[in-house]
Amino acid sequence: MKERIVRAVAGTLVLASIALAYYVNLNWIWLAVFVGINLLQSSFTKFCPLEKILIALKVK
Repeated sequence: MKERIVRAVAGTLVLASIALAYYVNLNWIWLAVFVGINLLQSSFTKFCPLEKILIALKVK
């Protein structure tokens, strides 16, 4: 379940970043870059900050 939540949040942040970059300011694209880098590093290190937060909140 946590994995699905992490993917949903990441996808939502990327889509929101693209929309904000298009309609508000191009600098919002850095949010998508940050999410992408975080996903890449978590694939190597197996450390995901959102997953740790979900564990602390006792989400199954």
